[in-house]
Amino acid sequence: MSDRLTDFSGGKFFRSRFGKRAAYPVLALVLLVSPLRSFAQAAAQKGGAQTQGAISVEGAAPLTLTLQDALRRARLNDPQYRSALTDLGLAREDRVQARAGLLPNLSYNNSFIYTQGTGPQPANCALTSTCGSAFRFIANNAVHEYISQAGVHESFSLTGVADYRRSAAALAVARAKAELATRGLVVTVTQAYYGLVVAQRKYATSQRAATEAARFLDISQKLENGGEVAHADVIKARIQSQQQERDLQEARLDMERTRLDLAVLLFPDFNQDFTVVDDLQTPEPLPAFLEVEAAGKKNNPELRAALSAYEAAQHEVTAAWGGLLPSLSLDYFYGIDSNQFAIRSNGVRNLGYSTVASLQIPIFSWGADRSKLKQAELRRDRSRVELSFAQRQLLGHLRQFYSEAEVARSEMESLSSSAEMAAESMRLTTLRYQAGESTVLEVVDAQNTLTQARKAYDDGQARFRVALANLQTLTGTF
Repeated sequence: MSDRLTDFSGGKFFRSRFGKRAAYPVLALVLLVSPLRSFAQAAAQKGGAQTQGAISVEGAAPLTLTLQDALRRARLNDPQYRSALTDLGLAREDRVQARAGLLPNLSYNNSFIYTQGTGPQPANCALTSTCGSAFRFIANNAVHEYISQAGVHESFSLTGVADYRRSAAALAVARAKAELATRGLVVTVTQAYYGLVVAQRKYATSQRAATEAARFLDISQKLENGGEVAHADVIKARIQSQQQERDLQEARLDMERTRLDLAVLLFPDFNQDFTVVDDLQTPEPLPAFLEVEAAGKKNNPELRAALSAYEAAQHEVTAAWGGLLPSLSLDYFYGIDSNQFAIRSNGVRNLGYSTVASLQIPIFSWGADRSKLKQAELRRDRSRVELSFAQRQLLGHLRQFYSEAEVARSEMESLSSSAEMAAESMRLTTLRYQAGESTVLEVVDAQNTLTQARKAYDDGQARFRVALANLQTLTGTF
């Protein structure tokens, strides 16, 4: 552009085409426009940032979310899911601590012990039988004692081994519950997500119904003016139009409510500026029941949690028995324990070692150890009953959820056909009414039937997706 302006200012372009006389007026026009153009560019640069910011904020497109996007966001913000993950992390650290209790522990101790003395001993201390009573305070091996040594401690007991195995079983329980929370979150988000999709569809259906009711009211008024129908038809059509307007308001309220419910699940800042993708037109296939049953028995987190809880209860009984049996501990020390803080003093090497072995035998505890064993056995019996119930409940829920998904899947084709026939029935009934072959009640009934058929079809599609999500809480993704 700057090269073109240079050609204009030099006059070469117009002189070559139009001659000298035509070039001068154009040159004057360019000289007049150039300052104005520079001023406009400066003003644009000065307010460009503000204008761009306003466009980015006010004209930004809303966030478009798929179901997978909604699940990803819900995993970051749902408190119950995060609580399950926290419990999993705590159980993992409990196992680390229980394993550390079985392994040797190494520590290094540095101490200085000062004991008050009485000064130098009497010269005839060796000849005096009461020389030992000449010291004012006796507490340690010497007046000055320095301890700097490493210590290794190891304990052997049935309780420690059982506690480690119990922590491993508890970790399996926490892992199964985290998986259960994940699948439960999928059901919750699926219900909220497709609840918004269906609410938007129902709002659009209510809009069409209100438009059709207003159109029919106009038709009845025109027919009344032509003397073809009675005024009662106009009254009925007006009542129908008012009812559809009220239904439209209720549909708008329900759509806003479902949007708020989904926003609470997905966004930490309560953002409502988003849209969801309507993918209900492509239903997922449903596998055979034998495949679903096999997957449920293999991948059901509730069954794994109950089984791991029973194993943890068994290890707790073993740990309680350990409180009634002897336990062994070993301690090994190496370093300095001397009246001088030095490796050598007076030609003697101060480094040395010592070993302590302890065997603790429980004898009497007022029945506390027996009581702990009884508690552990009661928890084990309860876990056995819960495991048996979880197995029976799995089989019952598998059949229940599969039947729900199967029926919902088979009804979608029928619901779609009913919606199409209801639309055609309303069209034909309206034409027959205009021709004087049907009554106003038939038209109103056809309008209501069409609205109900469309909403039932939307509910049927969402019902299948939710039923499929409920089934996958037992089987995992298939």
